[in-house]
Amino acid sequence: MPERVQKLISQWGIASRRQAETMILEGRVRLNGQVVHLGQKADPTQGDRLEVDGELLHPQNRPPFVYLLLNKPKGVLCTCDDPQKRKTVLDLLPPSLGRHQGIHPVGRLDGDSTGAVLLTNDGDLTLRLTHPRYHLPKTYEVWVQGCPRAATLEQWRRGVLLADQWTLPAEITVLASHPQQTLLEIVLREGRNRQIRRVAEQLGHQVLELHRTAIGTLQLADPQQPDLPTGHYRSLTKQEIWGQFAPVAL
Repeated sequence: MPERVQKLISQWGIASRRQAETMILEGRVRLNGQVVHLGQKADPTQGDRLEVDGELLHPQNRPPFVYLLLNKPKGVLCTCDDPQKRKTVLDLLPPSLGRHQGIHPVGRLDGDSTGAVLLTNDGDLTLRLTHPRYHLPKTYEVWVQGCPRAATLEQWRRGVLLADQWTLPAEITVLASHPQQTLLEIVLREGRNRQIRRVAEQLGHQVLELHRTAIGTLQLADPQQPDLPTGHYRSLTKQEIWGQFAPVAL
């Protein structure tokens, strides 16, 4: 059955569907010798020759889907490649996984932050989990400078005007408070660039440390799983994949 080319590329684990669309716009994808345009369909199982960067996609060579949870260290980038040759999340995987499998991070966690990152080569899942309309909750433990007042935290919970757009309501709980710094648990249902850091600074409290503890109900500190040390990863179980994320994908 013919499928849109960007979907086929994501199913082969070469890139997420959004990344595949960019590749098509850049002229890197050919169908039966002709440059592909967005929206075009193909069916490699019926003889269509689909090439990405000159490499032919063979139906029998479609890689199996991989789903990983990584505990990202500070200083590692959530990207597949970095022009400045800084360490990326793929560099924490063995070569058999890190390259030529289409594995990529689902969403972003900035280089100064640590914690839970999902990695997969399932482009359809990536699209579903990162689409704004699903509002997948993500949980963070954040040390901020000073002691935010109750009114400041309530303002943060309701939403803050950030770059001419209001943030969605956030769940914020004070976990610990010291004279010079405060530990907050923050649950967000959106993923704007460096959002927690920008909002905290706007409210007068610089972020000192930021650690993501959970994506959806998938937690780094899961009592049913071995501890996941910083810089290490583990495969998700089928129950985790479907039990945690299938409701989001509907």
